[in-house]
Amino acid sequence: MIRNLVIVFLTVMAGFSCRESVDTSQLEDYNGPMRITTDMEVFRSDSAVVRIKLTAGKQLVFDNQDMEFPDGIQIHFFDVEGKLTSTIRADKAYYDNKTKLYRGEGDVRVHNMEKGDKLNTEELFWNERKEIIFTEKFFTIEKADETLIKGTGLESDQSFSNYTLYNIVDSRLPIQEGEE
Repeated sequence: MIRNLVIVFLTVMAGFSCRESVDTSQLEDYNGPMRITTDMEVFRSDSAVVRIKLTAGKQLVFDNQDMEFPDGIQIHFFDVEGKLTSTIRADKAYYDNKTKLYRGEGDVRVHNMEKGDKLNTEELFWNERKEIIFTEKFFTIEKADETLIKGTGLESDQSFSNYTLYNIVDSRLPIQEGEE
């Protein structure tokens, strides 16, 4: 009886162990996100003071630690006393882990809260380590005094307080009353 059970068991096991071998070279690697986060908020602080607040509706994190923000991103910058100094908003954004750069695209807007200056461009890079923003694309700057500057290529500190413009193509200055 035991001998018959052993034979049946071995026959069943032999049947289950027979399978078609899989050629692993034909399997595709998964390139999609490894993690998806919704309604994300990240705070970065220095000496117990929030210096950066990053918010996004959706964050995709890939195997190589690159990130995508398909629903847009907002970055708020604060000074050493915790006062909001500037903001960046983009329709869509990416983070490249190799270069450590954030790239905003679509309708990208920067607003310096202290001076009232506003930047609008279609692509903007933020280097968090160097604390700078830059673009090679077309931009428009609207200053608080209604000065309008258009051009291509600019670099600035991340608060958009001090900037260098590379190719100004148009500018308009407001006329003060009494000047002609």
